[in-house]
Amino acid sequence: MKDIKIEKYTFDFLRDIEKNNNRDWFAKHRDRYERAHENMIDFAEALVNEMEQYDHLVPMTGKKSLYRIYRDVRFSKIKTPYKDYWGGRLKRETKLLRGGYTYRIKPSGSYVAGGFFNPNSSDLKCIRKEIAFDPKPLRKIIANKTFQSYFGSLTGNTVKTAPQGYAKTDPAIDLLRHKQFILKRTFTNKEVLSPDFLKEVVKTFQAFRPFFNYMSEILTTDANGEIRTDL
Repeated sequence: MKDIKIEKYTFDFLRDIEKNNNRDWFAKHRDRYERAHENMIDFAEALVNEMEQYDHLVPMTGKKSLYRIYRDVRFSKIKTPYKDYWGGRLKRETKLLRGGYTYRIKPSGSYVAGGFFNPNSSDLKCIRKEIAFDPKPLRKIIANKTFQSYFGSLTGNTVKTAPQGYAKTDPAIDLLRHKQFILKRTFTNKEVLSPDFLKEVVKTFQAFRPFFNYMSEILTTDANGEIRTDL
């Protein structure tokens, strides 16, 4: 694991494409893209291999886990043809294991994140119901020293006041307001280019697990603790 690192030329390519985000420039520097892409494939492959030791993931190569650098401008407000970052994701396998891992590598904007980015209405209702019933288990996870050192707090979009059916004065309103439940850790450029970065990403992903375990239990079991039959 220590032999795989993100190289400076991979960062340099991102810096340059941010300033020259057009097809002519990309065509002239395609060799640089391919070199940087290979570096990211190696990193992604090593990350998948490491994480498979700690979690059950949907089988996927490192290359397949990476997002394409080509931007789909049809549905984006950003009309530049290429992304100015490298990104990827790892999916947990089966409906019983909830949550997902993602990362973004970008000069002055790198992070790893995980959680529930777009829970459907049924899942969101279930999560809120459990939090309203007893917020202590989630508060205990958030207050944990490891959680605090890696993530600081729970992030994600929230409603402005209170979700329908809940009072603004509910003791757990700070948690109930969430529409997304995301954990995020940012990294400096120096940290990303360090030989220890892969190890730090793996450690960070492992730190998601108490939160994932809590959410998975809520979303996959009934009031009696049995696996839901409708999954």
